[in-house]
Amino acid sequence: MNTPQPSSADILIVDDTLENLHLLSEMLTQQGYEVRIVKSGAMALRGVQAQPPDLILLDIMMPEMDGYEVCQRLKSNPQTQNIPVIFISALNEVFDKVKAFAVGGVDYITKPFHVEEVCARVAHQLTIRRLQMQVEYLAIEQERNRIARDIHDSLGHALVALNLHMETALAMWNEHPDRAYPFLVKAKQLGSEALQAVRQSVSAMRDDPLQGKGLEEAIGHLIQAFQQTAGVQPNCQIHLDRSVSHAVNIALYRIVQEGLTNICKYAKSTAVQLQIESNPAGIFLTLQDNGKGFQMVESRSGFGLQGMQERVAALGGSLEIVSELDRGCCINAYFPVMVNG
Repeated sequence: MNTPQPSSADILIVDDTLENLHLLSEMLTQQGYEVRIVKSGAMALRGVQAQPPDLILLDIMMPEMDGYEVCQRLKSNPQTQNIPVIFISALNEVFDKVKAFAVGGVDYITKPFHVEEVCARVAHQLTIRRLQMQVEYLAIEQERNRIARDIHDSLGHALVALNLHMETALAMWNEHPDRAYPFLVKAKQLGSEALQAVRQSVSAMRDDPLQGKGLEEAIGHLIQAFQQTAGVQPNCQIHLDRSVSHAVNIALYRIVQEGLTNICKYAKSTAVQLQIESNPAGIFLTLQDNGKGFQMVESRSGFGLQGMQERVAALGGSLEIVSELDRGCCINAYFPVMVNG
């Protein structure tokens, strides 16, 4: 796992004033950090794309593209949205702290710079980011273990059933080939289903199931596939006014994926609603259908519910599933805010 360590973290400094660049660079280099410097927002965006840093010190007042716009562009890109940004500003500038945090900044430093303050704020944000990356790494590892367990369980059941059908067909073949044939057909079907399930599970074990896409785009593909298969167009609303950690994005995606799969297979719904939104308290997901429903007492570990519960719990969240026979199902998930940086 590559997490930024205080003595080896890569820091990008963006400022159009050479004096500031040299001063900050010298401060942080003496602390053992790897430091890169650029003089404009455009150069910063190119540098981040070429080699993402562990942290960015970003001046607000720059010509052509100010720090706010640079930060907004970084936070709108799934590949760079989790890089912590500390704004820097002069004391005689009108420094809009609210706007700085609103566009995704995690902290700010005012000029003239004080060595102790700069080093303390940088070290603090790198520590937060390192801990977040450890949480994300553990969540992804747990996710891979869950998928591996599912492959073992589902494939085992499928192969047992396939073997029974093959044995029955072989026993009947010499004397009653016509009666054996349906068992061979069923065995072929079970084999195809098992192969497809393994392919899907192996694909799901990728480190990034979103494949570099934003959450909304990735879920859009799930909804499109669901509509083609189930013939139902979900009512989808996603409103996230903050950047969300990669681990939470993956968990949200997996819950929607699992939920839509269950609806398609079992629910026989005619209406599906999906809502994902954020507020100061955290991230909230609701997935609801009007299908067959099920008895919660009998299904606590079925329908992928255990995997959902483990996935949410790993990130400190909570999950509530409400369902009754013939009254559909509602999945509510909550994730506490994980501030990027």
